[in-house]
Amino acid sequence: MNRNIVVRLEDINMVYHTMDNETLAVKDLNLEIYDGEIIGIVGPSGCGKSTLLSLVSGLLKPTSGTVKVNGNIVEKPLKTIGYMFQNDQLFEWRSILKNVILGLEIQGKVSSETIEEAKNLLINYGLGEFINSYPYQLSGGMRQRVALIRTLLIKPDLLLLDEPFSALDYQTRLAISDEIGLILREHNKTAILVTHDIAEAISLCDRIAIMSKRPGTIKDIITIKLTCEGNRSPIKLREAPEFRHYFNKIWKELDIHVD
Repeated sequence: MNRNIVVRLEDINMVYHTMDNETLAVKDLNLEIYDGEIIGIVGPSGCGKSTLLSLVSGLLKPTSGTVKVNGNIVEKPLKTIGYMFQNDQLFEWRSILKNVILGLEIQGKVSSETIEEAKNLLINYGLGEFINSYPYQLSGGMRQRVALIRTLLIKPDLLLLDEPFSALDYQTRLAISDEIGLILREHNKTAILVTHDIAEAISLCDRIAIMSKRPGTIKDIITIKLTCEGNRSPIKLREAPEFRHYFNKIWKELDIHVD
């Protein structure tokens, strides 16, 4: 069965210029991302993972090559793309509800219906009693849930997740990545997840693209198929018999050496 391609990166090269020199960050990168899939991007530090997200979102233009989203060349930031950063980017002086509707405000789409939708999402994802609270009153994991709801409310065609759990402690990270993975599946969202955590990528993603050292290019793409009876939450999937095989394969391909 043919699948719709949401993102297509064709022969991407990205050069950063400074006063003294230039750095080739990404070289000859090609990648296709399909509708409804979560694809993980892993690779050594400095290989261009976050650059790739900036190129897809339109925040950066490639030095050469073409970025397409839904068949259209990306020439400027797109309203149809939602971006979750390492930091939740919540405004401390705004209530949780007002933080959630911020994207709608920017797009001029605030109405009684969208406010009600925002409230329902907060209730559905366990934050109903905090609608009128402020970010400092929430835990790190709850704040990330708020950030995700804010992103989902603008109904993006594509979600870009740039290590969204890295600021959390390990136990919270496991729990919130599990929750967010289930939410993304429930909404059938197409997403690109940049992470340093191999186990996180395996448990959350349909495919994992492994990037080389700088200049970054795609070394390999691994399709993840985990067998797990009953509960298929990301945490439960870590118990699948294939999990260790994927982990070892990706670790070896990352080619990380410590001097």
